Amino acid sequence: MDILTRIEEIYLLAIWKLQDNAYGVTIKKKVSEMTGKIVSYGALYFTLDQLYKKGYVSKMQGDPTPVRGGCAKIFYSLTPVGKKALKTAYELQRNIWDGVSSMIFDESQS
Repeated sequence: MDILTRIEEIYLLAIWKLQDNAYGVTIKKKVSEMTGKIVSYGALYFTLDQLYKKGYVSKMQGDPTPVRGGCAKIFYSLTPVGKKALKTAYELQRNIWDGVSSMIFDESQS
């Protein structure tokens, strides 16, 4: 079983949440929103390229728009392999945390 890295998991989840609106700027914003961290465009596109090479996401070029000077957006979506990897990551986290009470984080209990 291939286990996703945390960053791969976050990016795949961001793409899934964005659905048909998953392109560079929106993915960057969603990842930053989810993590509370600023994401550079270099890190964004490096990670998206890695996810594409691993077969977790597909890319589709949108129509050119005048707002972007005639450049087209590249939209990302999860492949069946990406969906399966994300489901496996979710199930792994549930199994890891199964039986752990939120009380372990209560400062008054230490």
